[in-house]
Amino acid sequence: MPTTTRTPELIYVVEDEAAIARLIADTLEKFGYRAELFRTAEAFFHGLRHKVPDLVILDLGLPDMDGMAVLQQLRGKHTCGLLVVTGRSDTYDRVMGLEMGADDYVVKPFEPRELIARVRSILRRYPGQVVMPADPAQRVAEFAGWRFEPGSNTLINPAGQQETLSTAEAQLLSVLLAHPNHILTREQLLGGRDVSALDRSIDLRISRLRRRFEENPQHAKLIKTVYGAGYLLASTVTWS
Repeated sequence: MPTTTRTPELIYVVEDEAAIARLIADTLEKFGYRAELFRTAEAFFHGLRHKVPDLVILDLGLPDMDGMAVLQQLRGKHTCGLLVVTGRSDTYDRVMGLEMGADDYVVKPFEPRELIARVRSILRRYPGQVVMPADPAQRVAEFAGWRFEPGSNTLINPAGQQETLSTAEAQLLSVLLAHPNHILTREQLLGGRDVSALDRSIDLRISRLRRRFEENPQHAKLIKTVYGAGYLLASTVTWS
């Protein structure tokens, strides 16, 4: 019987500290991944022009460009997995990274096993680097007087005013709209990522999204909390 050989996933490591970059690359290769190292944002973007990887591990403290700006540019053009590695312990930086579209983050110093667990979790969301686009026939969602255009992350309120959601907010809203009136767990809302009881990233995203819709987010009527279970979008959704 013929055997099938899996092509190892390609991971770009964007890290200016040589020792840390080498540690990450060695760990990835030990667990069967391919790793390419980039010391600067300029070198990283040059590499992207030749090939988009399955996953990017991005340090926020690069010498030639702010890591948040790199994250924003990457998410504006590509849909590969994205793991932020940072020495910044400030919660604000970590939350901002998630809001701008990072799939996860790990704080230095980290255990190699933890890094691999997070890499595996993210790659499950991007199998074979294939990201299913929205059905071309279902470009716009209408719900509770609101209108959402996934292609441009545009949210239009009942009065006709427009605003652009962040990538993280748009992804979260898309999942809720795809399963109206169904309870979704935090893991489901994060695309299958394993979460611990202490991981509050999805709650922060829900809170930010609620403020878009609710006059009183503490008593939400559209995106409801089902205690002990998850969240529910309480509305009929029509796609057109």
